[in-house]
Amino acid sequence: MGDHSSRSATDPHASLRAALGAVVRGDVDFSASARALTTMDASNYRRVPLGVVAPRDADDVAAVLAVCREHGVPVVPRGGGTSVAGQATGEGIVLDFTRHMNAIVSVDAQTRTAVVQPGVVLDRLRTAAGAYGLTFGPDPSTHGRCTLGGMIGNNACGAHSVAWGTTADNVTALDVLTYDGERARLARGYEGLPQLLADGVRALVDGHLALLRTGFPTLPRRISGYALDALLPERRTDVARAFTGSEGTLGVLTEATVRLVRPPAARALAVLGYPDEGAAADAAHLLLPHRPLTVEGMAADLVGDAAADLPRGAAWLFVETGGDTPAEAAAGAAALCRTAAADGAVSGHAVVTDPAGQRALWRVREDAAGTATRLPDGSEAWPGWEDCAVPPERLGAYLREFRALLGRHGLRGAPYGHFADGCVHVRLDVDLLSAAGVRRYRAFSAEVAELVVAHGGSLSGEHGDGQARAELLPLMYGPRAVRLFERFKDLWDPAGGLNPGMVVRPYRLDENLRFDVLPRRPVPVEFTYPGDGGDFSTAVRRCVGVAKCRETEPVAGAGEGAGSGSGEGVMCPSYRVTRDERHSTRGRARLLHEMLAGELITDGWRSREVREALDLCLACKGCRSDCPAGVDMATYKAEFLHHHYAGRPRPAAHYTMGRLPLWLHLGAPATPLINELLSRPRPTALAKRLSGIAPERDLPRPASEPFTRWWRRRAQARKGDAGGRGRSIVVLWPDTFTNYFSPSVGRAAVAVLEDAGLRVVVPPKAVCCGLTWVSTGQLTQARAVLRRTLRVMAPALDAGLPVVGLEPSCTAALRTDLTELLPDDPRARRLASSARTFAQVLEERAPLWEPPRVDRPVAGQTHCHQHAVLGDAAERRLRERAALGGELSGGCCGLAGDFGFTRGHYDVSVACAEEQLLPSLRQAPHGAEVLADGFSCRTQIAQLAGVRGRHLAEVLAEALASRTCGEGADEGADGGTCHRGRK
Repeated sequence: MGDHSSRSATDPHASLRAALGAVVRGDVDFSASARALTTMDASNYRRVPLGVVAPRDADDVAAVLAVCREHGVPVVPRGGGTSVAGQATGEGIVLDFTRHMNAIVSVDAQTRTAVVQPGVVLDRLRTAAGAYGLTFGPDPSTHGRCTLGGMIGNNACGAHSVAWGTTADNVTALDVLTYDGERARLARGYEGLPQLLADGVRALVDGHLALLRTGFPTLPRRISGYALDALLPERRTDVARAFTGSEGTLGVLTEATVRLVRPPAARALAVLGYPDEGAAADAAHLLLPHRPLTVEGMAADLVGDAAADLPRGAAWLFVETGGDTPAEAAAGAAALCRTAAADGAVSGHAVVTDPAGQRALWRVREDAAGTATRLPDGSEAWPGWEDCAVPPERLGAYLREFRALLGRHGLRGAPYGHFADGCVHVRLDVDLLSAAGVRRYRAFSAEVAELVVAHGGSLSGEHGDGQARAELLPLMYGPRAVRLFERFKDLWDPAGGLNPGMVVRPYRLDENLRFDVLPRRPVPVEFTYPGDGGDFSTAVRRCVGVAKCRETEPVAGAGEGAGSGSGEGVMCPSYRVTRDERHSTRGRARLLHEMLAGELITDGWRSREVREALDLCLACKGCRSDCPAGVDMATYKAEFLHHHYAGRPRPAAHYTMGRLPLWLHLGAPATPLINELLSRPRPTALAKRLSGIAPERDLPRPASEPFTRWWRRRAQARKGDAGGRGRSIVVLWPDTFTNYFSPSVGRAAVAVLEDAGLRVVVPPKAVCCGLTWVSTGQLTQARAVLRRTLRVMAPALDAGLPVVGLEPSCTAALRTDLTELLPDDPRARRLASSARTFAQVLEERAPLWEPPRVDRPVAGQTHCHQHAVLGDAAERRLRERAALGGELSGGCCGLAGDFGFTRGHYDVSVACAEEQLLPSLRQAPHGAEVLADGFSCRTQIAQLAGVRGRHLAEVLAEALASRTCGEGADEGADGGTCHRGRK
């Protein structure tokens, strides 16, 4: 009691926290970190909660509501936090359903229904239903992380609403709790409601039949306001449908029964090109007689470079058709193309039947919520008029007037969306950081609302009103209907305790903007952030909350045509393991945002909350490529660590592994002694303890002869040999890991490059990419290392020689970190542009070279940095030419440089490997070649799977030796012995 009393004196919410902790079996968290993670969703808005509760079941929810009623505290239900209108933010207590109440209770194939808890992610339901040949029809682009509770709260739709409708069309029954603690079972009719509520709702409907029948626009995507017309007797008094889309303002959902549909067995994609966006919009609804599954539209300003793979045009419709067989689906798509071409408006068309090709095109559309946040010139763009809808036949006219309105206000945006439903998404380059910009946005919002209404449309066509549009509902519905909304809300929630400020009695659309709390001047930083004008705040603002980093399902759902599936990427390995929001890219970006704001996290760069969240960031750079908004958390982490530890001691691992190249260089003469000590348990255990290394890890042992020493010895032996003269010269980069731990990789690369007709040279002095210093935030030292490297490399750079990197992480550092730390050094730009992977340089400098045929399947993993920064297209082509068949897994190995070696990270490191890498090795065919170009990947494979992984260069060099050595020969192509078969 004494401790509680002392806390109460300094914490005004201590009694609320204590009361919740006493009755809730789930998680009650009032920490600055938990609150910071839920201040925002994917909208422009920010509201600070008092605390976050993750209930375990409906009884927990009832207990939370009881405590909050007693304390007069509002409650806000939250799913995946991907709402773009602000309704998933709120004061009071935020209910996080994703942590515990995320079960699929049942799937009934006979009735084609499923019972789910509100926190279940849509793709999990689709996977479970897919086992029965079924799916849930609505599929927003966030299907890999949005929850069913959130979809019901917003009446989410998605691309396939043309075929299967909105969430409201697919809800059968809902179990809810009101703020007063009353339980209700919502379906058709009033029977499941508490008596007083049922009487009130019945009287409201009976007293306003005329208004309900005439005051609600009839169009496929009317999401704004409450769906009171669903309560009409001729619509069978569908209370569940009226509740759907109420944005958590009427009751708290605890369980839902939803309909499932049987998708077609096969799909094809017709892509139709049009001369402009208006022509595509005019044509979209005319395709509906063909009964397509979806008709999505987008223009060149969104598609960008992907336009090169599309039919001729400046705007496109993606039209999906289905059938019992691939041939039937393709025939439907071809017939649709012929019909569309007959009207003369189509400038080009194509049919895509290959599932991988379809996924690649759908990925352009699905990532638009993030990619649209940056216009082609790099300007920021924001939601707000994210998803209004008009009658489909009026969409072309609306878009032309909308574009004209943008021009009058000096705004730009890239409309896209569900054209056959008349629903348009767009993000605008409005200035929400200045008072003048906010005034312009407010004026524009009023005018565009009037334009939507003039076309008979809805202010929201998918994501709800939230704070972005609720203030403007009188323009759409008129004051009488809005007063009816208020009465309806008061019947359900007379105390106004559920998500106040949404739908009725709303906040103004220009209140609570998340930009208001950010510093107005750039924060002094070390990296240049070239895509963000050098401003760290702008870089952090890249995260708009679409939360692709929260995806955990390895595939997008069985039998689904659209959707890329997170298994193809890397992001975000630590979240996939912990399922803790603060370990997602979005969570870390939110904490950095709040660090800059200084309200919840008040100690700036010294923040413990940010440090703890970044501690499990593997710096895999997966977000750099996989995040649609281009967040680069590895760089943000390095920046933070630099400032966080400035002028004070660092963790031991920063001094050891963070400066590993230095220690390896200094210790090279004593390698035999080092390896002797590492063979003894006691010295090894002591070394781990002093170095901050996980005790579970085996320490890799340096090679007896570094690659550079072998190279000098070889060069001396070949002195005067003119055999290489006249050949194209390439510089082989002797990275730390190849040089000291895996010199066989370097020797193999030399053998292959020389066999390809190239002349290999190696820098005369030690060079380093600075990666270990960068990843531990020792940026001042990293600059010094990089400047010394540039001095050594100057002659090669002046000669324009390509630089071949064998270690993907080091090559990626040369491509990115180098120029972002030394932006004013022209040598840095030249080195970055010269850096090539092993496969890239072979393809560019020896295009006629024929690699040896290996004729083996492959297993292993593409390196994270290869995936995120360098790309692996050249590696894929080289493997194919060498008859190395099959695919490498995605994901992250989990070792990630120093991460998996650092004390306290071992369990997470292993769990990351268990996501994709280790299962792929267990499932590999007999005799498969285990490929891993990264030293970390090879080390993780060896230590966890007991298998030797090899660099592609080693595999090719072995095959060359087998091809060129005769029986009994002693000398191989790599300067070693000839090999017969696999090592």
